[in-house]
Amino acid sequence: MTLGTRFRRLGERLQAETQVVLGEAATQVPVASHPLLNLLDRRGPQQVGQISEALGVTQPGITRAVASLSKSGMVAIRPSDSDGRIRVVSLTEEGTAFVAQCRAEVWPRVERAVADLCDGFAAELLDHLDRIEDGLADRPLSRRTGDTE
Repeated sequence: MTLGTRFRRLGERLQAETQVVLGEAATQVPVASHPLLNLLDRRGPQQVGQISEALGVTQPGITRAVASLSKSGMVAIRPSDSDGRIRVVSLTEEGTAFVAQCRAEVWPRVERAVADLCDGFAAELLDHLDRIEDGLADRPLSRRTGDTE
């Protein structure tokens, strides 16, 4: 019954520790926004739904993150050329420069720290996490209780 709580607590702690490293590098963008920025850098402009699917985060969560990044000047939001109701998110010049700085100076530090933390079991850990995610996608916990429906 505590697995989800432990995962959440571990995730929060890893994000807090990563934010310390980011703070040492004088980056003010919250750690939770870095995967979104990295995605836009790698894939180019994306619709909110595409970002949500790629990162496995709800659309309302992505919408809030995008709004915050837009206010800080890291991303621009524009209507889709094909459907004005759909918003397309892209990096600004400032966002592109920020990602380049993070890719060169910050993200490698975090990657080395995580590699050190998971030394000797990183591959197995990722494999187990993939299996848990795939298992939940295939059949949620509510269908695994053994209760008859």
